[in-house]
Amino acid sequence: MSRDRDRAGRPRNARPRDALGRPLPRSAAGEPGMPDDLALEPAEAARLAGELLLAGRPFHAHEVLEAAWKSAPDPERDLWQGLAQIAVGLTHGRRGNAAGAVTLLRRGAQRVRACRDAGPAADREPYGIDVARVLADAGRLADLIAAEGLAAVPADGFRLSLRGG
Repeated sequence: MSRDRDRAGRPRNARPRDALGRPLPRSAAGEPGMPDDLALEPAEAARLAGELLLAGRPFHAHEVLEAAWKSAPDPERDLWQGLAQIAVGLTHGRRGNAAGAVTLLRRGAQRVRACRDAGPAADREPYGIDVARVLADAGRLADLIAAEGLAAVPADGFRLSLRGG
């Protein structure tokens, strides 16, 4: 069976997926996904990704953040890529992959931290994203999983807020 492709010939993944992004049989009814050509302004991407993370849909948040990363100007790419990696870390945790969760949470936090540290002080909350909170929450979750395993994470522990408060 040939793979779905967009007009530019890039592969698309039209296969249905479950709520955590795992592929389902082609005949299954999957979760609605994000469009392959998703294009949002940065503030809207941050808002939508934040809503998805709070709703316990980190795979879908990752898709939004990845779209923002791919369209971001160079100085912002690490922020968006790091946030996308954190969302993938949350997805790994929800899928039961502790090592993947810890690795991606830490890798994403490292990328977000590097972007924050390189930017001017005015960019500490770009697009309303509370970078300090995201870094603290991702770090705490990675440390908890590394020390005590996924069983130590409370039921809502894989929800993360991008906003302060």
